[in-house]
Parts: sequence; structure tokens; C-alpha cells
Amino acid sequence: MRISGIQMNMEFANPDNNYKKAEKLIRLAAKENPDTIVLPETWNTGFFPIENIKELCDKNGKQTIKLFSYLSKELNVNIIAGSVVNEKEGEIYNTSYIFNKKGECIAEYDKTHLFSFMHEDDYFKKGSRVTTFELDGVKCGVIICYDIRFLELVRTLALQGIKILFVVAQWPVSRIKHWEILNEARAIENQIFVACVNSCGTAEETIYGGHSALINPWGETIAKASYKEEIITGDFDMKVVDKIRNTINVYNDRRTDLYRYR
Repeated sequence: MRISGIQMNMEFANPDNNYKKAEKLIRLAAKENPDTIVLPETWNTGFFPIENIKELCDKNGKQTIKLFSYLSKELNVNIIAGSVVNEKEGEIYNTSYIFNKKGECIAEYDKTHLFSFMHEDDYFKKGSRVTTFELDGVKCGVIICYDIRFLELVRTLALQGIKILFVVAQWPVSRIKHWEILNEARAIENQIFVACVNSCGTAEETIYGGHSALINPWGETIAKASYKEEIITGDFDMKVVDKIRNTINVYNDRRTDLYRYR
């Protein structure tokens, strides 16, 4: 699977401009002939406008679904639509939508771990389920930013059979080393490919760190971005997953009789 990650510098609290920019960047990324295109977290508003967040929300994902259903079908590409600030049933969620090459919205995921340090949990409602889906016959999962710190979540997805984990984020430059190490660790310990796509630029006082990457199950970087807005592209060879699991078989050697999660 060829993956293109769009490290987008969105305009804070300006969804109209961000939807236009996202479409422009997706069309540009499509020239690399990827199978799948990935956007970062909350690209529609930035992370996140407190004063008028409800007015700026997508409503039941309607604008996102309309645009990305059209683009994915027209361009014949799967799209991990990052995540958007989204209102449904009177609550605000941080929601990722997934589209296949037919233009179908095949899955959605609401961020389950909200970043209390920046008071995300004061404005957003927690998601209540994990999400897996298939793209071109490959089982995949998606998580959002702070989720990457919770190894139990990613291992749950791995035990459900994913071979690719998509991580969409607004990760600050001040903790970019954590971003790099955590994504590499999740790839190595779960023997999966990781496509981690961050934002860049500045939103209010926070500088976002870029460094989006495509990582193989050995923890090796296939492609990596810098701090600026750019598109990275690389190929994931699914045979690598089977090869490593047939040599260092951590799934077979796990001691589930000893593990207790509370």
C-alpha cells in the first residue's frame, strides 16, 4: 500500500479556508499515485477554538463526508480524513472518518483519550469504542494524537488483526521527541506499520511540531517530514508483517495468564 501523509498547516478557527486547503492538498498528494491519503487531527478548526467551538463544528460530519466521499471516488484513493471537530447528538467529538476508493464512508472513530492538560475533556465527549476497517483487503486501525500514549489501546487493535495503524495528531514541538519514540515503539512492539501524520504551524500560543512519518514494523522510518507543511509518500509491503511475526513471534509468546489490566 502506498501512503501519502499531508502535514497540513491549518488556519485556526477558519473551517471554510481549511476545507478548501485540504482539498487542494489532497489533489496535490494524489499526483504521487497513493493508495491512501492521510490528514492530521482537527484540521477543520485547529486544536482548538474554545470561544466559539460549537459554531465552528462540522454537524454530524456532513461537510466532511460530502467532500471526502466525492474526492475519494473521483481520485480513486482511500482517505483517512484526519479528524474534525464534530457535533452530534448535542455533544462535541473529535472524530475521524475513513473513506474507501468507492467514495464510501466505511468507518468513524471518536477520540477516546482526551488531553486533560489542554482541557480537551472540558469541551469534548470521549469516544466509547475502538475502530478497525479494511482498505484494499488490509485490516487497519486509527487513533488520534494523545491516544498513542496508551499502549493498551494499540495492543487491542493489534490483537484484532490490524497491520497498519494510522495516527493523526496535533502534537506540539515541545514534546516532539515523545512523538517520535512513541510511534516507533508502537510499531515495534505490535509488529505493525505506522503512518503518523502531524500538523505544523502555530495555533494561538502553541507551535506544532510536524515530523510526520511512515514507519515499518522494525521501527525503521520509510519517509519523514520536517517542521514545515509538506507531503510525504512511501510504500508499505505487507509481507514484512508476516515475515517478522514468523521470526520474532511475540503474539505466540505472550503470557496472557500473567497480565491483568484494570
